[in-house]
Amino acid sequence: MSDKNKILFSDFPSVTTEQWMERVTADLKGADFDRKLVWKNLTGINFQPCYNFENSITQLKNTGENSQSLVNYRSVAACCGKSGNDLALKAIEEGINGIIFQMITNVSVEELLNGIDLNSISVSFKLFNNAIPFTKDLVAFAKGKNLKGYIDTNLISGYVTTATFNESLVDVTAELINLTKDLPNFKAITISGTEYLDSGANQVQEIAYTLSSLVFLTEKLKEKGVSVQQIFDNLNFNLAIGLEYFVEIGKFRAFNNLLAEVAAKYQLANFSNTITAKTSIWSKSITDAETNLLRCTTEAMAAILGNVDGVLIDAYDKEFKSSSDFSSRIAGNIITILREESYFGKVSNPVDGAYYIEEVSSKIADKALELFKAIEADGGFYINFEKEIIQQQIAEIRLQKLKLISQRRTPMVGINKYPNLMEKVSANLLSTGIKENPKVLTPRRASLEIEAMRRVTEELVAETNVRPIVQLASYGNLTMRKARAAFAYDFIGVSGFDVHQEESFASAEVAARESAKSTSNVVVICSSDQDYDETAVEFVKAFRAIDTDKVLLLAGAPKNMDELTAAGLDGVVNMRTDVLVALSSIQKKVQKTFKSLEV
Repeated sequence: MSDKNKILFSDFPSVTTEQWMERVTADLKGADFDRKLVWKNLTGINFQPCYNFENSITQLKNTGENSQSLVNYRSVAACCGKSGNDLALKAIEEGINGIIFQMITNVSVEELLNGIDLNSISVSFKLFNNAIPFTKDLVAFAKGKNLKGYIDTNLISGYVTTATFNESLVDVTAELINLTKDLPNFKAITISGTEYLDSGANQVQEIAYTLSSLVFLTEKLKEKGVSVQQIFDNLNFNLAIGLEYFVEIGKFRAFNNLLAEVAAKYQLANFSNTITAKTSIWSKSITDAETNLLRCTTEAMAAILGNVDGVLIDAYDKEFKSSSDFSSRIAGNIITILREESYFGKVSNPVDGAYYIEEVSSKIADKALELFKAIEADGGFYINFEKEIIQQQIAEIRLQKLKLISQRRTPMVGINKYPNLMEKVSANLLSTGIKENPKVLTPRRASLEIEAMRRVTEELVAETNVRPIVQLASYGNLTMRKARAAFAYDFIGVSGFDVHQEESFASAEVAARESAKSTSNVVVICSSDQDYDETAVEFVKAFRAIDTDKVLLLAGAPKNMDELTAAGLDGVVNMRTDVLVALSSIQKKVQKTFKSLEV
């Protein structure tokens, strides 16, 4: 009979870090361990590939609790009381248990909330004006009910996106706190950090700037006679969710930990706040937009495991059109499935105690605290924003992120990798690029520059009624020519050109002759390094003897690049090629060809 108390896997000997390293070093065959296996994040944190009992991991305290009553939010435009109410009731019928009303005009509270059970449905409001009269009506209407949700007056959001601080909103906030004092589950202060991440910041910056803005606002409200206890009991934080799954989990846990540290500096041990997580704008795409559903799902999972209180998932098509009933419902269903079928938020948090997550959380907390202290030592949030220090720090990370995307080292499906070549996108949906204003934060998609490049293609197609054709001319070594053709197909497909499947030829001579005579506008040579050494120059010369207009590229990194360029090769595409630079250059050459044909 087996021993029921036997430790699981006790028959297998434990492996020490030294033994593991010996095996990995042998398997790497001389490759650098740090370059190959250590993940370097733009927060400045390096994450190891393996953890075991020998590792000493710091477990953070006050990281929050997995919410058993997670709020699944939907944003509803309240153009008028009736339309806002209709949309809210429809959302509730579809399984949504939290509504964020975008208060566009003055509406009747009674009409807006008619038929909504305030004891079970959270209601939150983005109020851009008339916040006090509306809140008075709301409090009167909710008397005797367990009102849950928050008010967002755009206090911090408005400042960081316009560089103009509305001092009067501090008085408004103080009054809102007083009006809602008998509603413990309804928060009168919303501090947003979404603008940081959506403008290109990293997770450490998002935490540090958000907490720094909290200190700034706390000091402002204390001057109005509001106690620290009242302030912290009325806090709702809106934070964005990025694409780095484990780092985002750690970010939310680290935020909770540091929030408790900030409260302790105000001699506050117990307080009640909420965190609402929103899927980011930064990570979304217009091309192959359905992939946004996958991004939203992983983002929502990270937020729930990070112990947030509510999640707002934007519809996958929100970035380029008004959300349809279908896309809104699918967004809401993501949380429903995670909560009801995958049991997220219904069991003890599975990430608690996991070595990797604990290290991610503690390292992010350490880095964020360091940045937070630096901001406070330099005069605080307002001074640093006025001096554009915060904007500059975010701009540095944003440029690094965009470089990684352009180099395809940060893969984004449908944007810089694995484009949907069957998809046709209207030029007017795509970005024309963006000119950053260094004084403010501008939430944006990471894909804007690549979209602007794609727009050039779509405008050319609209003007000429012809989509540029790319031919992949392969010959020689079977394995390498297919691998390089597949790479070129994926790489050039980002441009929106009509990339044809690989066309194999018996020899370099035949490939050069036939591809030069084809109807294609761009030809990519695909073969092995050995074949390139032996025949690439002759290929280019033979090709150019027949056609001087086509764009001629080579997939790979040949040693004799100078000789190939002199013979007429326009460029190469390989793992080190910048997709934005390369494709923009190809577009310009194709445009010249089209114009010469018109003449």
